Amino acid sequence: MTCPTRNLIAIGSVVLIAGLAGCSAESSETAGAAQDLTSRTLRVPTAYVPPQCYTKTTLADGSAANTCYSCHTNGRKPNFINDTDLQLAYDFANPMRTARKGNPWTNLFVDRSDVVAAVSDADILAYVRESNYRGPDGDIALADRLTRVPKGWDANRDGHWSGFVPDVGFDFDNAGFDHAANGDYTGWRAYAYTPLPGSFLPTNGSFDDVLIRLPEAFRQGASGQFDADIYALNFAIVESVVKQRDVPIDPVDENDVGVDLNRDGRLDQARQVTFDWAPREGRDMSWVGRARSDNAKLAAGLFPKGTEFIHTLRYLDVNDDGKVVRGARMKELRYARKQSWFTYSDLRQKDFLDAKEAHDFPNRPERFRGDVEHGLANGVGWVYQGFIEDARGDLRPQTFAETTSCMGCHGGVGATTDSTFSFARKLDASTPGHGWTWWDQRPVASLPEPLLADGRPEYATYLKINHAGDEFRSNFEIIDRFFNADGSLKQSELNALKTRIGALVLPSADRATSLDKAYRAIVREQSFEQGRAAHVQPMPNVYRQVLAGQSTGIDKPLVVGHDSGLE
Repeated sequence: MTCPTRNLIAIGSVVLIAGLAGCSAESSETAGAAQDLTSRTLRVPTAYVPPQCYTKTTLADGSAANTCYSCHTNGRKPNFINDTDLQLAYDFANPMRTARKGNPWTNLFVDRSDVVAAVSDADILAYVRESNYRGPDGDIALADRLTRVPKGWDANRDGHWSGFVPDVGFDFDNAGFDHAANGDYTGWRAYAYTPLPGSFLPTNGSFDDVLIRLPEAFRQGASGQFDADIYALNFAIVESVVKQRDVPIDPVDENDVGVDLNRDGRLDQARQVTFDWAPREGRDMSWVGRARSDNAKLAAGLFPKGTEFIHTLRYLDVNDDGKVVRGARMKELRYARKQSWFTYSDLRQKDFLDAKEAHDFPNRPERFRGDVEHGLANGVGWVYQGFIEDARGDLRPQTFAETTSCMGCHGGVGATTDSTFSFARKLDASTPGHGWTWWDQRPVASLPEPLLADGRPEYATYLKINHAGDEFRSNFEIIDRFFNADGSLKQSELNALKTRIGALVLPSADRATSLDKAYRAIVREQSFEQGRAAHVQPMPNVYRQVLAGQSTGIDKPLVVGHDSGLE
């Protein structure tokens, strides 16, 4: 594509193109395809430490805001991680390097006010409304590019792309199943979930969605033929096993599948998958269809081997009514695959060895295996791979360094369930669509507030403990909306959250377009290794430097359990 004549506006090191949101100074042949993405060099060896972990937790009155508890907590078995100590100190690996060079996420301190002011709302909205997933012919653009993999993306130089090739149709039926252009099932299934408090609330920069796909055997009946009913039933079993709770289902004759789903001791009509897994006491559960005959492994709290996830991050759009909605353009397309099975014993041993290494070698950064083509392994069975915008806005593979920034969260924190966040927060089967819906089918803003295990409202609790609506404590729109001048919470706003979370999760139209413009500047710079959090002004509540073992000011760690069910 050749762009016509346009006005160039230079602001600092960023070149903006006025009037043409879809064009850039680089052609489609050079924007991403000509980049060499194969380097495994890390500019910052501790890039897996998220930028949120540099947030200042001490308030003006000397008290502490706990921004850490929602991730760093006592994990639920078989997550044997208890990292509540990280709530108490900035105890990063390789702390001397951190003290000498400072916070590596330097984009947090960049003032993009002039950049944002130079771009019109019309231009940025035209940009976010243009899909970079589909090409002009309707095909998946990135998949087409990967069939002729550029040399700079080919890590093993064999002329072929050996990593994940995007194949989601984003055409969902009423059961959440995705379909290809020809109508075939792709295997992907969308599910609705309550966003984890903090960065993944759309008000903090991005809409996201998550899809899951189980291995082929889980999609087939015993004869090996695709069976949508068997696939849906295996998903219900996965939900029961992973959440470790009973899951309601549409009536099923257990004689047809040969499995006592409701665990009542006989084959009859089941209306729920009963969670009853205690193999040492002779109580076990089973998959249905070919996955059962293949003896696919099953354990509480774990996804089956071969499970895949797709997670997209989207720009914020503003519709004709002034409401903030999901943009067509993807900032990122993230992929995860469980390629190895780890037993409870394996996972406990891994946690023990990690703790021992941290004790014996506190200044040694963590290391991850992988490359741009195959993704990075997190050490407990999962491989993560991502695609992100090039300077033009087309999707390209993430580099080794860019993917390393994902590993701190998915590599091991107490809040994850088998290395994932969202599935444990999936809406219950008692909700519309049994929770198997895409956001266009049930907007996230319409959801009621989730409850913690003790019955407290989760988001209200987060606002109270964190004194803000994001980990950086820099979303001042949320602070103004939910807090009084004296720092107390507005009860009327908290009451409204109980039935509809839109006031918390959605930004104003002005904030949405400003964050889009600021993030687009990072895309043009291709400065993701310096941080990719969208913001306009420098974040005031983030340290530029922390010392080894510096206290957070939090005296006692918090453990706040979440009940993923919604009544």
